[in-house]
Amino acid sequence: MLDEQLAERRSMVRPPLPRAPRPPPRQQRLQEVRAPPPQVRCRDTAVHNTFMFGDMKGVYAVLKDPAMVNALMETVHEEMVWTPEMGMWTLSSKVKQTSALRLAASRGHTGCVEELLFRGAEVNADPGGNTALHDACIGGHAACVQLLLSHGAESELAGCRRQRSSSPLHICPVIPMLKHVPFVPRCAELLLEGGAEVNVRMKDSRLTPLHIAARRGLEEHVELFLSHGADVLATNREGETPLNAACSAAERPSEAGRYLRVVQKLLGAGADPKTAGRKQHTPLHNACANCSPRIAELLLQHGAKAEVTNCAGYTPMDCLLQVLEDYPDQQPEAIARSLLNYGAKPVCPKMLKQCVLSVATLKVMLNSYTSVPPCDWMDSLSAELYEENRPFFDLVRQRSGQPRSLQHLCRCALRLHLGARRSSAVTKLNIPSSVRDYLLLCDDGTLL
Repeated sequence: MLDEQLAERRSMVRPPLPRAPRPPPRQQRLQEVRAPPPQVRCRDTAVHNTFMFGDMKGVYAVLKDPAMVNALMETVHEEMVWTPEMGMWTLSSKVKQTSALRLAASRGHTGCVEELLFRGAEVNADPGGNTALHDACIGGHAACVQLLLSHGAESELAGCRRQRSSSPLHICPVIPMLKHVPFVPRCAELLLEGGAEVNVRMKDSRLTPLHIAARRGLEEHVELFLSHGADVLATNREGETPLNAACSAAERPSEAGRYLRVVQKLLGAGADPKTAGRKQHTPLHNACANCSPRIAELLLQHGAKAEVTNCAGYTPMDCLLQVLEDYPDQQPEAIARSLLNYGAKPVCPKMLKQCVLSVATLKVMLNSYTSVPPCDWMDSLSAELYEENRPFFDLVRQRSGQPRSLQHLCRCALRLHLGARRSSAVTKLNIPSSVRDYLLLCDDGTLL
């Protein structure tokens, strides 16, 4: 008790401690700067599979470590690389990067994606060059696309300014061809509703989404892009329009109807069938090179020029003759007839030898001359082909160099006078349909 009283008395008489000195007026205090935590890298395949297969129980276990939400998921691949300085192939390790969010989005695991976003996953992070939105579009997972967009994913790639060359909207038209699913453009719809630019271009090729959809023959995607203001006259780095892309890709007969409808939509939206790329290859050149008779006829009806030449000097007719051997069952004679009816000149008689690969096309060609030219090309016919078409070839040899009928000469004169206007002019004449059909180049095999 005495000690406590003594301590209190001393504290009453002890002078107070001086205050801490204040810093000088303009002296700045140093701020503590903390370095960001190092990026976590994970090469554990089991962890990768947890997100890839949407194993929620495993996801919760992995995410007990908060750093795993945005960890870099790395895989190492051994590849053979040619080293010029050593003059040999060497084994090289290549590291590919992704993220948990990308892995989950690529497989359409909506619950896993939602959990990662709730825990702070960076929605626009692009390890490895793509974002989770890219991967969701590649997989065609519309639910994940919608979820990512609602959490701030960039639907637009602002000129593809980084190492990525394509936007999510470029990817959408590719998916149906990879997955063999109905061509429903749901992902593309969501991106456009989220503000994606419909005319965004790839960094190198300058392709628009409409170019890709047209090249794939996806009529619903084409219709969607056109309804959102896609530029039907946009050209890529090679100067080609979406119409060029559609006509050049229509190679399989089984897909001819789908590509025809795409071409119809593009022409209806104002596509110009006369636009050629850097090599002066027009949509009509492409249609003839693919032996697509209905597309060729449609292009001619919309103003395509039958006599235009590309940089190699080839006309659409030349392109057709070069592929007769490849497409003997795709009615090449129908394309030849359409070209001649829209102003194409008869081929050089030396080219008739090439026409024997399609006898029906040869008949059309012979009926485009005012007189049957010399038939030296018949000497190179195979015995089998000659026997199969003996009546026709005998007639050709008999009529070679002989005058044609007056009706036929009138038809040739009419075609020469009207040129490309012949087809439209003849259809307007008030004459019997049988005469009208005759004035248009026939291919019945008779030499009149």
